[in-house]
Amino acid sequence: MAKKPVKYCVVDAFTDLPFKGNPAAVCWLEEERDEEWLQAVAREFNISETCYLTRFTDPESDIRDSSNTTANPRFRLRWFTPVAEVKLCGHATLAAAHFLFSSGLVDANIIEFLTLSGVLTAKRVPEAPKADPLNLQNGVAQEFFVELNFPITPMIEFNCAEVSLISKALGGAPVMEIKKTTTSDDLFVVLSSGKAVADVQPQFDEIKKCPGRGIIVTGLALPGSGFDFISRFFCPNLGLNEDPVCGSAHCALAPYWCQKLGKCDFVAYQASPRGGILNLHLDEKNQRLLLRGKAITVMEGSLLV
Repeated sequence: MAKKPVKYCVVDAFTDLPFKGNPAAVCWLEEERDEEWLQAVAREFNISETCYLTRFTDPESDIRDSSNTTANPRFRLRWFTPVAEVKLCGHATLAAAHFLFSSGLVDANIIEFLTLSGVLTAKRVPEAPKADPLNLQNGVAQEFFVELNFPITPMIEFNCAEVSLISKALGGAPVMEIKKTTTSDDLFVVLSSGKAVADVQPQFDEIKKCPGRGIIVTGLALPGSGFDFISRFFCPNLGLNEDPVCGSAHCALAPYWCQKLGKCDFVAYQASPRGGILNLHLDEKNQRLLLRGKAITVMEGSLLV
């Protein structure tokens, strides 16, 4: 029997402008598909991430809210780059939540995702009403932020004898410090400034030779810029020369800059050619990161095979 068409949309995450931020394809699955098909579709989209949503209906596993009267809607969520499945992706989770909140598939303000990184929550946070009536419907602002609740990523010191190789891979950038993430196996490279981060000329063939999955590059933002720190993320080993805006990388970035700057709230900028803005709050007590951003749907359609 022929498979049902699969509804999808392409959402630009961590931006409120089309063709900025980080694009993710969100596919709504009403029936199971095999992993080979999931990877083939991600390869066909050929963007930084394709994610798959299925409704989770096990009544034994519902998590009750504080009033203990209603359950948050739950969905299974998986993320694929063009070449591999990954364990955590921030921008595609934001895109998936944006799709669910915008499509009318849920009427709650909190969604729970069952993922390879455990249960992740996404919360709809309305934007303050604007004076322009074109942005209002029945007096309620239609634009909203999505707030993600993610685990932080631990890091270890990285005593690397290949600092020159890493600097060469970053086009000769001035490397100040190197760490390594323990869960994603990424190099975490601190440069002399945020401007140095923005000016990096990545050498992707050289990056492939570096230890680890990819390279997170960061530096302190210039005073008066409106940002606390700048970052970029290069991961050619996963088919992503440069990830436009990497939410999961900020699960390592926020704890690092918390120690350096002595605060827990940040406005971060990812200085890829598309660019993206993330509002972050580090919950040190519970070792969680709240990532807040906007998203915009730029394409809708159906997969027919």
